Amino acid sequence: MTKTLGIIGAGMIGATLARLGAAAGLDVIISNSRGPETLDGLVAELGPQVRAATPTEAARAGDLVVATVPLHAHRLLPAEALRGKTVIDTMNYYPDRDGHLPELDSAALTSSALVQRHLSGSRVVKACNNIGYGNLRTAARPQGAPDRSALPIAGDDLSANAEAARLLDALGYDVVDTGPLADSWRSEPGTPVYVRPYLPEPPEGLTGSDARRWMFENPGAPVPAARVRELIDAAVRLDAGGQLMRNAGAQ
Repeated sequence: MTKTLGIIGAGMIGATLARLGAAAGLDVIISNSRGPETLDGLVAELGPQVRAATPTEAARAGDLVVATVPLHAHRLLPAEALRGKTVIDTMNYYPDRDGHLPELDSAALTSSALVQRHLSGSRVVKACNNIGYGNLRTAARPQGAPDRSALPIAGDDLSANAEAARLLDALGYDVVDTGPLADSWRSEPGTPVYVRPYLPEPPEGLTGSDARRWMFENPGAPVPAARVRELIDAAVRLDAGGQLMRNAGAQ
C-alpha cells in the first residue's frame, strides 16, 4: 500500500498529483531539477504532508514514484534509486519540444517503452498522461461517486498495474487497464481518449489567458470507465506528424 508518494517533476501535473496525494492522506515528497529550495512556496501551500527533496531522494523515499518530466529529460531520471520501484510515467512525446526520436517516429517503441528501457530495474506504468492538469484536479471524486471518471493505464507488470490502480483510486479515479506498454500509444496525444473527453464544450470566443483559466477552473465532464474503454478501442496509431501508421493498431 502506498503511504509515501515520490514525485519527480514539479510542473502542473506533478503539483496537481501532490495536491491530490496530500488530500488523500499520503505523505508526498516532490522534487524538480532546480533544487528543493525552489519548491518552498508550493510546499507551504500544500501543507505539512508535502515536503521537497532532490529527485534521488524522492525516488528512494517513495513507496511508489511518479515521473512527470518532459520526455526529452527521461534519461536524467535516477535509474539506480528507482530500482525495484513502480514508476508511474505521465510523459508524452511532443516532437516540437522533445526533438524527433527515431524509435518513436517509426513506432518501434512507445514513449513509455523508451522510459522502461532507461529504467530497466523498475516497473513502469503509463498513467495520467491523457488528462489536462486542471481536469485532473477538478474531476477527482470519491469511490462510488456517480460522476467519477476513469483514467487508462498500461504496463507490463500486473502487480505494478494493480499498485498504480490503487493509487489512482485513492486520488479519485477509476482505472481502465489497456494492456502492456506496447499498447500505451492508445492514450497518447491525438488519440480519442486524449484530453478532449474530459472537457465540456468551451464557451465561444475564449482565447489566451481566459481559455486557460476556463480549462483550469472548469470541473469538466465525467468520463466513466465504459466510455474510456470505447475510446481506447477506437484508437488508431499515428506517427509523430499525425499520419496513420501502416501498422496502426497492431501493437
